[in-house]
Amino acid sequence: MALNYIWIAFFIIAFAVALFRTIFGGDAGVWSEIMSASFTSSATAFEISLGLTGILSLWLGLMKIGERAGVINFFGRMISPLFCRLFPGVPKGHPAMGSIFMNVSANMLGLDNAATPLGLKAMQELQRLNKEKDTATDAMIMFLILNASGLCFIPISIMMYRAQAGAANPTDIFLPILLATFVSTLVGIVALCLKQRIRLTDPVLLAWLAGMGGVIAVTVWFFAGMDGDRVERYSGFIANALLFSVILLFLFAGLWKRINVYETFIEGAREGFKTAVTIIPYLVAILVAIGMFRASGAMDMLTQWTTACVAACGLDTEWVEALPTALMKPLSGSGSRGMMVDLMAAHGADAFVARVSAAIQGSTDTMFYVLAVYFGSVGIRKTRYAVTYALMADIAGSLAGIFAAYIFFK
Repeated sequence: MALNYIWIAFFIIAFAVALFRTIFGGDAGVWSEIMSASFTSSATAFEISLGLTGILSLWLGLMKIGERAGVINFFGRMISPLFCRLFPGVPKGHPAMGSIFMNVSANMLGLDNAATPLGLKAMQELQRLNKEKDTATDAMIMFLILNASGLCFIPISIMMYRAQAGAANPTDIFLPILLATFVSTLVGIVALCLKQRIRLTDPVLLAWLAGMGGVIAVTVWFFAGMDGDRVERYSGFIANALLFSVILLFLFAGLWKRINVYETFIEGAREGFKTAVTIIPYLVAILVAIGMFRASGAMDMLTQWTTACVAACGLDTEWVEALPTALMKPLSGSGSRGMMVDLMAAHGADAFVARVSAAIQGSTDTMFYVLAVYFGSVGIRKTRYAVTYALMADIAGSLAGIFAAYIFFK
């Protein structure tokens, strides 16, 4: 129900702001801008789905091979000590465990194109366990939070944008992003464990969370001593080499099990095509609402009010210009990315506010996009408390990104 009210609120607020601008500012052109944004956003939603068709077909085809060959079940058993506690409603050894592991791993390596189809496969597996097909289960919500919080060890795309913008050291944002995304994920997991009454004092869960923190610390130590070129080179190599190794593992496992690898791939690829078509209405709904909200000027008005409030409290306002990135991040990945790039162009890639924006951009994933695509792919309409806790993780990540930027760049 939360998403229903939020969706309606986008339209109402956009209308109210446009009406205010027309009456008090004499801006009659805003209505044309809003309707133009609705048409553009609906076309963008279709283009995104069309772009996902090939990627989904590729990865769901490969996942079908991995499933038939037993590799997905192997990954599920490997991670089951942790996931059995985070997903108590999923039976031990269920294929969903392996799919969740593959999705989370791809996200951690910054491989968004691979993570999305793997996540959709995991949602399909979770839906098979769902008794109320239109309502999100606790396991689905936990999985959504893991995606929305966006734990990422290697933010390749953000480093690439900084390099294109002429940053002296494009990879200097690496450590702030790593810390911010870890905080976001940790807050999301802990909050949901409390909500779903998962025992946080469980020794296995504590050990995994401590291990995750240890991996973060080792990663920071490993990359901290490198120059920018080596960080970029090593991070790209590790992510893509691991991904290609997984593809070969699936293929060789299929040969070992004597299955028809090609026919199995085609079978899975067909599922990818069907999934891409299924998500179009959900993407249109959310992207049109967000596009009209932005075009009305509501986002700019919110930013101005926040700047005034921060200044009135006597706090440093240097980071506030990056606020639109934080506000747009849960709504639109391309929108927040565009705002980050715009700040780099206006102030320079190495300006403090541009670095704050980059840290915020890498702290979490695009929450409403993830929710619309993942839940929409399996027909979930009642999202329960998913939006509330995803926003909680998103806010924690944005705040952590701001503080991390102050620690490293001030």
